[in-house]
Amino acid sequence: MAIKPHINEQSLLNLIAKGDERAFKDIFYHYVSPLSNFVQKVTNDVAITEEVVQDTFITIWLKKETISEIENFGGYLYTVCRNNALHALKKIAKTTLVTELLTDDYNDCIAEEIDYIEEFRKLVDLSIQKLPAQQKKVYTLSRYDKLKHQEIAKQLGISIETVKKHIQLATSFLEADLKSQITPSIIFILTTPIIF
Repeated sequence: MAIKPHINEQSLLNLIAKGDERAFKDIFYHYVSPLSNFVQKVTNDVAITEEVVQDTFITIWLKKETISEIENFGGYLYTVCRNNALHALKKIAKTTLVTELLTDDYNDCIAEEIDYIEEFRKLVDLSIQKLPAQQKKVYTLSRYDKLKHQEIAKQLGISIETVKKHIQLATSFLEADLKSQITPSIIFILTTPIIF
């Protein structure tokens, strides 16, 4: 499953290797939808798909120093997504077929990354709990329940502009609250809804 590389992909990868978050966001937005569609076909589960794609981009950011050495970045992303998807399926599957697809060496290697990612998610969840009640409600309806602004406004009896403002304020608060514990790029990944 090939995807057309970003027009400035190698330059962006070189910038990402140096820690450029704007370049990372460009790559993220270029690949997030096709990767999500691919993983959805593998897992047939929206929640697993979102987690796998987020985990993949977190892994990319954590290993950014070596990113410019990857010759076929799109292919690499698909491989990482496939492996993460298979790992997620193994975690929940009761059949031995999926279990046999993954080796113990792979499990040991990926387990450490999963621990980091779970810690990041816990930090985000703790930060969300600090939001004012209405902001927290709007933010969780948007990010976790995947409701559109119009649906949230109708459900809560507020304007769409108020919904947007609550999401903006909540996101700004989360970024400020988490910036000493998590890099901005990982905060971006964990707080951006995955839409495919």
